[in-house]
Amino acid sequence: MRERRTARTRRALQMLMLCCVLALLPATWLRLSTDDLLLRNGAADAPSAPVALVFGAGLWDGAPSPYLAHRLDTAAELYERGKVRAILVSGDNSRADYDEPDAMRGYLTERGVPARRVVADYAGFDTWDSCTRAARVFGVRHALLVSQDFHIRRAAALCRAAGIESYGVPVPEPRDVTWYAGGLREIPGAAKAALDAFLTPDPHFLGQPEKGVARALTSGAR
Repeated sequence: MRERRTARTRRALQMLMLCCVLALLPATWLRLSTDDLLLRNGAADAPSAPVALVFGAGLWDGAPSPYLAHRLDTAAELYERGKVRAILVSGDNSRADYDEPDAMRGYLTERGVPARRVVADYAGFDTWDSCTRAARVFGVRHALLVSQDFHIRRAAALCRAAGIESYGVPVPEPRDVTWYAGGLREIPGAAKAALDAFLTPDPHFLGQPEKGVARALTSGAR
């Protein structure tokens, strides 16, 4: 009897270990496949690219959340340093009372980025949607990606799968509860990213090609 319980316990532990290994495989793929795409010193060392792509990260009372504000601050710095000529802000506007892209655009213009240089993607419902719509709808082929350090690897891998040559600009944050919660979300996020990169599905909303980025890049002097 005791031997049977021991065998069952051993099998359960083996299954648990196997599940842990399988769960971590996508995260390992992200780390190994994006090491050469991350700019660890931030905006100062970023190469030039036509566009910065900023991913949505939630609103607080209609204004960018602190994490989103930090992403936008980095994008504004890239523009001020002449690293990019346009900024594509991609976020969720699935409800009339929730508009990430316009809040992002307003934040940037308040900090000196000309409105004509900021383009809004209102259907960036997740990271894959933002990347594939940037390529397929807005015609982006080269970009700097702006997001927190725990998310930037997933963004870089998915934008590469979408056909965008890009580098990720990680936005550092204090290692607090919010940061660790974001890191934990990346475990299932990595699994979804692996499927998206392999299957390259259509975004939730594809729509027709838009010329907003092209106009922003040719709109005259800074």
